[in-house]
Amino acid sequence: MTIIDQHQDTAEAVRRPGRWIALAVLVLAVLLVAVDATVLGLATPFLSEDLEPTGTQLLWIGDVYSFVIAGLLVSMGSLGDRIGRKKLLLIGAVAFGAVSVLNAYAHTPEMMILARALLGVAGATLMPSTLALIRNLFHDPRERSLAIGIWGAMASAGAAVGPVVGGFLLEHFWWGSVFLINLPVMAVLVVVGIKLIPESKNPAPGPWDLMSVALSLIGMIGVVYAIKEVAAHGASWEVAAAAVIGVAALTWFIRRQLKLPAPLLDMRLFHHRGFSGAVLADLLTILGLSGLVFFLSQFLQLVQGRGPLEAGLAELPAAVGAVTAGLLAGFAARRFSVRSVVSGGLAAVGLALACVTLLSKDTGYPMLGGMLLVVGVGAGFAFTVTADVILSSVPKEQAGSASAVSETAYELGAALGIALLGSIVTGVYQDFVTPPGVPSDTAAAAHESLGGAVEAVGDLPAGQAESLISVAQESFVDGLQLAAGVGAAVLLATAVAAWFLLRGQKLEEGVEHP
Repeated sequence: MTIIDQHQDTAEAVRRPGRWIALAVLVLAVLLVAVDATVLGLATPFLSEDLEPTGTQLLWIGDVYSFVIAGLLVSMGSLGDRIGRKKLLLIGAVAFGAVSVLNAYAHTPEMMILARALLGVAGATLMPSTLALIRNLFHDPRERSLAIGIWGAMASAGAAVGPVVGGFLLEHFWWGSVFLINLPVMAVLVVVGIKLIPESKNPAPGPWDLMSVALSLIGMIGVVYAIKEVAAHGASWEVAAAAVIGVAALTWFIRRQLKLPAPLLDMRLFHHRGFSGAVLADLLTILGLSGLVFFLSQFLQLVQGRGPLEAGLAELPAAVGAVTAGLLAGFAARRFSVRSVVSGGLAAVGLALACVTLLSKDTGYPMLGGMLLVVGVGAGFAFTVTADVILSSVPKEQAGSASAVSETAYELGAALGIALLGSIVTGVYQDFVTPPGVPSDTAAAAHESLGGAVEAVGDLPAGQAESLISVAQESFVDGLQLAAGVGAAVLLATAVAAWFLLRGQKLEEGVEHP
């Protein structure tokens, strides 16, 4: 059979309605993860009041999920290539739903951190499977671009639906209810997925190397933990030990992959400039954006006084922009060029973040909404095209590993962004001067986090409470402005880097791997 015949066969297969129904089921898994990631930010003020975490514990609740996912994604992507991506997806969906219940009923900060970590283990099984299955469902490059656009659009829609549904639940129920919305989605995914998603795996995968799994987990968590701790508390022997162990484990991991006949991760993937450039662009973009996303819900609620539902609706323009851009991204990259669409999108996000440095307590919604719309459009174009480049750069047998590398960059960027930019916000916030006459225990609680300040002023006289909240809010906004400035610089630098790294890259390149 010739390549032309194969291309015609795959094009006919793509047009079968079952492929698109299978895609519809796959994006439910994307919704599951996206909704969970966004509702946490919205629930943070309520969670702070109930569990009373310290500022450091609050950051851990925010990013331990990403740390664990980052450590396990490559291993899980490789496992999916071996045992079957459908099987791994369904196992992950059941686990994700079950652990969501544990998150909902956590009653101490420590239990919440553990529950988020376990959710990360389940999430690591879901995320590479969805993109890898898309790679094996759609071989025609234009069809696959649209499928990836729909996948990305649903991730953005999930990020939008999460705050709105979460806001509704938070106004009518307790904060744990935001995790229970995962259960019906998981049930539909499993029931329909069993019947409709076709199984796919590498026909000659080789063994799953447990030593490599352990090395990647230890290495990623060691390095990320060290960066987080340096940003939050400065250098120490403990941090230095974690960094050395992490770097040593990752170095050993890479050397082992180069020697194994069937490696967990084929390091030759990185020889493809388009693949490496797209992965790097994803990591740095999420790093620059994640701090904004994590703290914006707190700004809308605790500084501007919006309710949870109103705060969720206020963030909708970002999703509208991302959905629209995601569906048009494949066409735009073919009409112009991959590097112009990715670099242009990243530059737009960087300029929008620069506008956040002008934010104040009294900023009107038109500026906020416009800024979020630009962020959504820019990110929608950039992420959809980089995902397409990453998937089309590799043979379909390695789709799980390639998807895992892409998702690892995303999760590592999110963890580092929350750690570094979050530490900037927290560091600036904690420097505010307490108004005279405020009791020391109240002042200490107020300095932990803005949510802690709102909770702590309940017993103070009205005038004193108002002055404490006012200085705390101003300090929080100062921290948010500085973090946004750093994020803007990262995004603009990434836009320039992507322009050079993606030179000559085309979406059609390396598509057919018969």
